[in-house]
Amino acid sequence: MIIDNLANAANYFDLHPLFEKAFEYINKLDLEGAPTGTTEIEGNLLKASILETQLKPEAEARLETHRKYIDIQIPVTCAESYGWKSLATLTDSETGYNEANDIEFFGDRPTTLVTLQPGEFVIFSPEDGHAPLVGEGAIRKIILKIALL
Repeated sequence: MIIDNLANAANYFDLHPLFEKAFEYINKLDLEGAPTGTTEIEGNLLKASILETQLKPEAEARLETHRKYIDIQIPVTCAESYGWKSLATLTDSETGYNEANDIEFFGDRPTTLVTLQPGEFVIFSPEDGHAPLVGEGAIRKIILKIALL
């Protein structure tokens, strides 16, 4: 897991060939005015989803992992907290891996909770179990999906 400010995004371009394109897309986007939904930026290799949804109490957040994609998540309208636990220590798969949706949910509880403010981002790799959408009220956020190459 990597957490930083959007102003520092260039520090991470060398981690993946599509990170620079992903952050360039974010920099050009009207974060608060863009319509909700998913946009393919580089086909199935790089997608951006803009969501408007409700945050939930920490106890209701479920840990999830992905095998094919890296997540970059950016809260837009308010703070969002994320639970985290290493995939290596996850033991309670609730659903098994859903290959079509590239997701597996776990009943384990996070070992760490971090809170991001608008203007910050988090990168979750496949080794990061993460429980998003922790907080109160409504949120607008962006999730970038970057395929492992």
